Amino acid sequence: MMKLATWNVNSLKVRQQQVLDWLAQSQADVLCLQELKLPDEKFPRAELQAQGYRSWFAGQKTYNGVAILVRDGLPVDDLSVVRNIPAFDDPQQRLIAVTVQDVRIVSAYFPNGQAPGTDKFLYKLRWLDALHDWLAAELARYPKLALLGDYNIAPEDRDVHDPQAWEGQNLVSPEERGQFARLLKLGFVDAFRQFDQPEKTFSWWDYRMGAFRRNRGLRIDHILLSAALAPRCVSCGVDKTPRQWEQPSDHAPVVAQM
Repeated sequence: MMKLATWNVNSLKVRQQQVLDWLAQSQADVLCLQELKLPDEKFPRAELQAQGYRSWFAGQKTYNGVAILVRDGLPVDDLSVVRNIPAFDDPQQRLIAVTVQDVRIVSAYFPNGQAPGTDKFLYKLRWLDALHDWLAAELARYPKLALLGDYNIAPEDRDVHDPQAWEGQNLVSPEERGQFARLLKLGFVDAFRQFDQPEKTFSWWDYRMGAFRRNRGLRIDHILLSAALAPRCVSCGVDKTPRQWEQPSDHAPVVAQM
């Protein structure tokens, strides 16, 4: 069995202890992090190693940044590490991949997009096109592939607390949902939707207006599993516990057990 998780921590410097605490509680085998917001030289590799996790990361000062933490004892192919989407020229650190046991793990922080029609939205769509094409090639090399991360896409209305209020906006636009559907057409399965889930289960809540207390959230953090990997998954859910801690990230971890 392997427990996979993804968590946008919204600053690893601020939430380093929360990550250490959550790893101790969850006993995750692989944790993908997004929005590190720190450069590589500030990454807490030693602290994580002391708790039994090796780290692969691509950091960036102030913005973005991704990492994959792997429990000691699990074999990792160091030669398989990829940072960012090959052939897509991008200064933003948004993707890292490594092979753990027989599973290709990808941690990705999808662009936010700001608003449809903006330059940032067009960048998001270009980034998604490049991701799709790269993943198609990766799947040929690694049939067992898991894409974990903050997708900044709520794929269906049931993933939105108020679909009418959000209609046409960033994160739920037809273009973004179409890109999510393109990933599924590669053979990926949304691990969360393989199982019965409570209604209005979300992974992100705005810090403002009591959104978490009122459960006014979105499900934008996902674990997609390739067709060869999905049958191994026995559970998937959102762990809202860290969202209740003091000074939490605005996201909660998503966890899949295989």
